[in-house]
Amino acid sequence: MEVTPAESTVATVSRPPLNSQVSTLWQRKQNAVCVRRACKRYGTNSNPHVVLENLNMTVPKGSIYGLLGASGCGKTTLLTCIIGRRRLNTGEIWVLGGKPGQPGTGVPGPRVGYMPQDIALNGEFSISETLMYFGWIFGLDTEKIEERLTFLLKFLELPSKNRLVKTLSGGQQRRVSLAAALVHDPELLILDEPTVGVDPVLRQNIWEHLIAITKDGNKTVIITTHYIEEARQAHAIGLMRGGRLLAEQSPDNMLINFGCDSLEEVFLKLSREQTKNQQNSIEAASSAHSVPIAGGPMEASVDPVVENKEVSPQEEEDFTYKQDESPQSSWKKNLKLSSANIFKALLWKNFMWFWRNPGIILFVVGLPIIQVVLFCTAVGRDPAGLTLAVVNHDQAMGMPCPKDLSGCNLTHMACRYLDHLGEFPVVQELFPDVESAQEAVRKGHAWGALYFTDNYTDALVARAALWKDADNETLDQSEMRVWLDLSNKHIGLMLQRYLHQSYTSFMKDLLTACNENTELVEVPVKFLKPIYGPAVPNFTDFAAPGVMLTIIFFLAVALMSGAMIIERVEGLLERSLVCGITPLEILASHVVTQFVVMTVQCGLVILFTLTIFKITCEGPIYLVAIMLLLQGLCGMCFGMVISCLCENERTATYLGLGSFLPIVMLCGIIWPVEGMNYYLRTMSSILPLTYPTESMRSILARGWTMEQPVVYHGFITILVWVLVFSSASVIILKFRKG
Repeated sequence: MEVTPAESTVATVSRPPLNSQVSTLWQRKQNAVCVRRACKRYGTNSNPHVVLENLNMTVPKGSIYGLLGASGCGKTTLLTCIIGRRRLNTGEIWVLGGKPGQPGTGVPGPRVGYMPQDIALNGEFSISETLMYFGWIFGLDTEKIEERLTFLLKFLELPSKNRLVKTLSGGQQRRVSLAAALVHDPELLILDEPTVGVDPVLRQNIWEHLIAITKDGNKTVIITTHYIEEARQAHAIGLMRGGRLLAEQSPDNMLINFGCDSLEEVFLKLSREQTKNQQNSIEAASSAHSVPIAGGPMEASVDPVVENKEVSPQEEEDFTYKQDESPQSSWKKNLKLSSANIFKALLWKNFMWFWRNPGIILFVVGLPIIQVVLFCTAVGRDPAGLTLAVVNHDQAMGMPCPKDLSGCNLTHMACRYLDHLGEFPVVQELFPDVESAQEAVRKGHAWGALYFTDNYTDALVARAALWKDADNETLDQSEMRVWLDLSNKHIGLMLQRYLHQSYTSFMKDLLTACNENTELVEVPVKFLKPIYGPAVPNFTDFAAPGVMLTIIFFLAVALMSGAMIIERVEGLLERSLVCGITPLEILASHVVTQFVVMTVQCGLVILFTLTIFKITCEGPIYLVAIMLLLQGLCGMCFGMVISCLCENERTATYLGLGSFLPIVMLCGIIWPVEGMNYYLRTMSSILPLTYPTESMRSILARGWTMEQPVVYHGFITILVWVLVFSSASVIILKFRKG
């Protein structure tokens, strides 16, 4: 029998007689559950909420123990401490000869069957699938599960095994929950309100089954119920109120000792006595009234230290070894991976959840496609249909521009320029004067106003002819005057580019027609072929790397956090942990499931961005795919942290949205990081998307590989965040159960 580190320390400092210690352990072996001086509280030390207070409880092996008490008295908390899902602040619990949570005890694990108050089942599963899942977790083969399924369907009067749990009535769902606790025929069965919503005939059948399985002394049942009188069929009952056990006896002895006709009267009598007296007198009165059952199952619950018990040499050797043995720490247990059978069950459960939710499948497959299509078609393209208010006083009032303006014709220069401006996606709207054109801009009807003076053609010809000898008036009259609406920077810059390019085109066309050198109109700065990127850069190529990573990252966050929170809200996560599954196994199963889903998403993103919409890709595609997969893994780990921190979907949504905007704004997707404030740039460098975005941009636009620091820094950043997020989620899961 294993002992706690505390006991080992005591034994080292002041070791009592060995026979006494072995006798105490021998006594604990006779009982399925021993609870001594249990205290459990929540809140702060200054304002604690006490749930269990100095509680002692003994459940003999081979008995049915009825734990009775009003809602909120601490029954469920006590049960979760017994199965190892919560830790006591002080006191001890021994279950089936060991401490809950220690390696080798099977608690939590296959030695215990637990039915919580809530249904705690996946509503998308059928009855047979539900029992198959729990059977696999407990190590049963499929044939054995089918055998137990047939028995439980008949015994619990359940409908067809193919009925989905969510389509059953409340009472039927509770019976399926009971079947999940019974499927592996455990040594200790803990049932929290199993008969609520069950008709009286079936309720009696359940009690008869519990009595039958405890007859041989190898099975023990702890049951809580609101139907106090039905607990008279238990071998022993404990009456609980305000975190204390008021009395613990057999039902018949309790009625005799307290002189009552019903257990409800006994409970009321003890409750009044507890309220009236001080705590010490209540404990004394309860001790005086507690009488063990002669020859009954409670006889083994007496906990004396039998000093004179004969101890065999093997027992003494076994005890000495285990006392000096240091038990494996709980965090190592939480990080342990168990059998492939358990992992298979977890993966099967996760994929079945996807299969039973076609809307989720459409979301998983369709949303990346929709986001990529919307980005590539809506972002980065040049604005079109921009209206310019044109005032052309170079042409006589009311006279249209000539249609044929080709050749070396030095007339109608404004019309000739406007003809070339028409090659760009700009709408020209004529106005009679500058004031009306500017008013159109002020009212938002146009993005800019163009004004050509009365003698624009003559002044422009004179400017070209006189060159350095041209006077100021000639220079002023030969200018095209522009007033732009620069409230939208991108549109304003685009219009400036259109106006400059159309003017260059207009002058080159004129010089070509007049057999002059077109280089005369070029700015004396020559931009050659770019080293990286297209000759005409576009915003789509700049933003695409960050958008691709963001889509994969936050889809992974949403899917992972949503799946785990739904599982926890439904109670299936807690129930799976009670079955002995470790937090690492649960997290790993979700990672594998989501990784398969994410592989499909990454494939779709690459297909649509690089193949269909032809986003520039100069580097190897395999590096793009690896980075997307790793970024998705990072998002999954972040989703784990969110699911561990948040109690419900609403809180998780707030946290997800709250993290989305800062990450996207600061990671260089919208605007280069170099344009940020120095302190913001420093903070941006530690975010999980900043370096990867620059790394992806270098792969796509520059064709760089892992040899470049910019590229491998992005990969290192992702791996560091994966480690940080996954470690945080395991630690949070471990400490949440306390």
